[in-house]
Amino acid sequence: MPYFAPETTTEALTFLRASQARIVAGCTDYYPGLASGQIDENVLDITRLAGCRGVSESSNGWRIGAATTWTQIVKTELPPAFDALKIAARQVGSIQIQNRGTIAGNICNASPAADGVPPLLALDAVVEILSEDGVRSVPLQDFITGVRKVGLSEGEFVSAILVPPVSERATSAFLKLGSRTHMVISIAMVAAVVEIDAGRIVSARLAVGSCSPVAQRLPALEARLAGLSADEVRQTDFAADGALAPLTPISDVRGSQEYRIDVAAELCRRAVLGTFGED
Repeated sequence: MPYFAPETTTEALTFLRASQARIVAGCTDYYPGLASGQIDENVLDITRLAGCRGVSESSNGWRIGAATTWTQIVKTELPPAFDALKIAARQVGSIQIQNRGTIAGNICNASPAADGVPPLLALDAVVEILSEDGVRSVPLQDFITGVRKVGLSEGEFVSAILVPPVSERATSAFLKLGSRTHMVISIAMVAAVVEIDAGRIVSARLAVGSCSPVAQRLPALEARLAGLSADEVRQTDFAADGALAPLTPISDVRGSQEYRIDVAAELCRRAVLGTFGED
């Protein structure tokens, strides 16, 4: 079966139309997932496409090319609101995986435990999708539709992740709990992007992963946190009044449903306090 790594999007889209190829980038999930150890389908590698690499800023925000690696993201100078994404990037497998793995691959793999998804959700990220019909954009929260399921139609591939402008006062944090400290699939993880002024929260965005088929934002909790100081955050019951209702964790070998809910509430508290500069 043919493997094709074009340098132009025209070549890529032509091959995709003719071959119904599997789209790959870093291949850190693709190759290990081959049952027979051999490729038995057409493969389109987008890593050489110039428009799919690197991070750029404009008046509309930031554009992260689909084939941008986690290592590249870590090394790129970005505002504090992106710190959560950088922390998550440093926890995606080993250094070797971070050097090869890509941001779009992490999203399109659509694992409930994908480290990059909660930070991007907290940044209100949008997925840029390319086809021969042109470009369309879909909010990340709508793009991932289930476990290993994303909103791509035939002849389309993800070309970039778009992040709208963020406040200069916004800071962020990412926390992940697992059964060990490195190269771990999380029991629960939380990303927070919080804007603080005069010691009080102006706005908060929280996203939780590994506690539902798709990582979830917590709008009720976000609204409740507005106006609070760090001391008031410490006293807030993060699980009260349905604040964690979007979460639907399962019980498995890594943790029970009840434990995951308790962990998510505490990680949310610690992440928000982290944006105040507290450990």
